[in-house]
Amino acid sequence: MSLTPLSVPNKLAKNPTSQPKYAVEVKNKNGDTVKVGCPQTTRGLLALMNQHAVIGGAACHWGGPAAFAEMMSAIHGIMFTSGKEWFDAFNFVNDAGHAENGIYALRANYGFDGLSFESLRDFRSIKSKLTGHGEAHLNPEQVFISNGPLGSGVPQAQGLCLADKLIGNDRTTLCVLSDGGSMEGETKEAFAAIPGLAKRNKMNPFVLVISDNNTKLSGRIDKDSFNMEPTFSSLKELGWNLVHEEEGHNLQKVYTTLENAIELAKKDPTRPVALVIKTIKGYGVKSTEESSSGGHGYPLKAYDDKLPAFLNEIFAGNTPSEFTTWANDILASKPAAKEASASTSTVKSEKVQPGFSRAAITAVKNGLPVFSVSSDLQGSTGIADFQKAYPENYIDIGIAESNMVSTAIGLSKQGFIPVVDTFAQFGITKGNLPLIMAGLSEAPVIGLFSHTGFQDAADGASHQATTYFAATSSIPHVTVISCSCSSEAEAYMTGAIEQIKTKREKGEVADSVLFFYGRENHPAYYKEGLTYEWKKAQVLAEGSDVTIVANGPMVAKALEAKEAFEKLGKSATIINNPFINHPDVELIATHVAKTGGKLITIEDHQLVGGMGAQIVHALKLKDVNFKARSIANNGKFGQSAYTADDLYDLHAMNVEGILNAYKEL
Repeated sequence: MSLTPLSVPNKLAKNPTSQPKYAVEVKNKNGDTVKVGCPQTTRGLLALMNQHAVIGGAACHWGGPAAFAEMMSAIHGIMFTSGKEWFDAFNFVNDAGHAENGIYALRANYGFDGLSFESLRDFRSIKSKLTGHGEAHLNPEQVFISNGPLGSGVPQAQGLCLADKLIGNDRTTLCVLSDGGSMEGETKEAFAAIPGLAKRNKMNPFVLVISDNNTKLSGRIDKDSFNMEPTFSSLKELGWNLVHEEEGHNLQKVYTTLENAIELAKKDPTRPVALVIKTIKGYGVKSTEESSSGGHGYPLKAYDDKLPAFLNEIFAGNTPSEFTTWANDILASKPAAKEASASTSTVKSEKVQPGFSRAAITAVKNGLPVFSVSSDLQGSTGIADFQKAYPENYIDIGIAESNMVSTAIGLSKQGFIPVVDTFAQFGITKGNLPLIMAGLSEAPVIGLFSHTGFQDAADGASHQATTYFAATSSIPHVTVISCSCSSEAEAYMTGAIEQIKTKREKGEVADSVLFFYGRENHPAYYKEGLTYEWKKAQVLAEGSDVTIVANGPMVAKALEAKEAFEKLGKSATIINNPFINHPDVELIATHVAKTGGKLITIEDHQLVGGMGAQIVHALKLKDVNFKARSIANNGKFGQSAYTADDLYDLHAMNVEGILNAYKEL
């Protein structure tokens, strides 16, 4: 019995009807001249679109898309001139989500899907479908499969290729991967599965294009972690037809090599092709080429006078006039400097992150065996300062979050106090099963999981963890903590280390402790003199009309709401509830009673399974009489925005949302 797939409407935009505005010519295998998008233009557009996003407050990627420019020009030139609609001839999967803005720039050069250079000015803003990483739910005309988490695209492309074989489609799958993404466990599973299935005649033609520049976010791969060359060499033994292209910035050579790779894959679909292309991360600007991170993030500040020179270097002194005008318009739009505000606050502002390193450094000074296991993001999660202080007390396992947590389990069983770190989205998705195994193995770990919820605004939905409390709170032997400031982080990190030490030395089972926190700056503390007791909530203000319980970045919103209530002649009790799956029921119940049984919870998390749900449940189990409203993300994916506040306002996770919840009560 044959399989007939569902008739699902295709939303992908058709081939562009015009040549690129800025084109270069290459020769195809037949000797014909083909016009493709100019890689220099892609890089120039990258700089300008990133500049607008940086002005809006968003971080951007430069190094990856700059390295991929020739590869993407060649791929799109081949896809758009196949004689079919590109999506009928090819599945195109970009696993390297950080290079998506380069694809937007290239396609705007074509006018694909109505994109113009003007469209690029809104990149990563809340009003644009050009999100930080490709999002199919917001941009179905251009993105077939969402990207962002490294390594996920290859097995997804495997599924597309398998489906084409089942259906009988005459289509080749092209999947673009970075060397950093090649470190992920699910990628390596697909490295084995794709040729294995192909050999059994289960796959259509498959071409994997790998950018090899020995660079990840935090630095050179072979220096920080290990050499990737054996991984690439092993592809041949696994059954791939392994092809190398050493000149990844020679467009003609890349085009020819890619054409030949596609022809090889079509000639014998039982042997997929892996094309490893040598590139230079940050190519086109000397300073980013030479940077240890390859200029992973866009290097210029909002209204940076270096912008014209940056463009001039990209275009080798021949910057198109419209790009020069665009850059000058950006610089001319710089707002007048604001007068310094006469703030009465003496509390310094900083990220939550430094508190964790301070506590870990102190613990090692006190003789405790704290050991850090990272997967490339230590500069973002806050543990980098600890690693600098104690370089023998850490290892970068590479971009492999599941491996990171499992490695920590082994260290824990041998008597270390291991600390793992990554973005919350990757920690709770790729690291969840190992976290469960840590409990089963009585091998506690400490997790530092940053960029929670909408705090990772610019990167978009793929990077925005909104289920982290729900995903981890019910794991046995796990304590989940949401930190709102660096003082809290330092105190509870110290507490976590001490808890593990004390219990393990007594032969008792110690909990893993998972810390979740944002990326933005906050006051170092919210109330002077707090003692940060273990598994206790903190009363930050007392009132008589409503109790508001918050955590993490929402603590600041709750305190803003307190001031708004005061203007209305009302007063609110504000409670910070950091221990998510151990809510301080006694304290919360006491204050709810004092405020007439009115409770509002607010969190940067999904409504289902979040802090509010756990508090309400715990209070009901204690037969507390109250009415409640919970403010959270009500079943939606996020999207790119310049700042988290843009998303908080969109989802009514703000002062207005709190006031409206009070009116309902």
